[in-house]
Amino acid sequence: MFLGKVVGNAWATRKEQSITGYRLLVVQPLDHRMKPLGNIKIVNDHIGAGVGNLVIVVEGSPARATLDGAIDASVIGIVDHVEIDSTQYTDDKKGRKRGD
Repeated sequence: MFLGKVVGNAWATRKEQSITGYRLLVVQPLDHRMKPLGNIKIVNDHIGAGVGNLVIVVEGSPARATLDGAIDASVIGIVDHVEIDSTQYTDDKKGRKRGD
């Protein structure tokens, strides 16, 4: 699973019949600082993400579980907010507490 930004759309006039009707997006994976990480990926989208959206993408068998078809990567969520902080938290019996 990775966080990415939708940077474009992809169209295929001919494609595997099992994915007919689904959109293909061009997604740039991001690191923990929201900077581009690695190569772009073409992913299946059936939840309605668009260019500029931050998305959660799964790959491999979890992606195939979202749709019975020839899928290697699929959008499973559109992210509203990401909070990344150098402070780490651990859970204890009382809930969350600040850790080292």
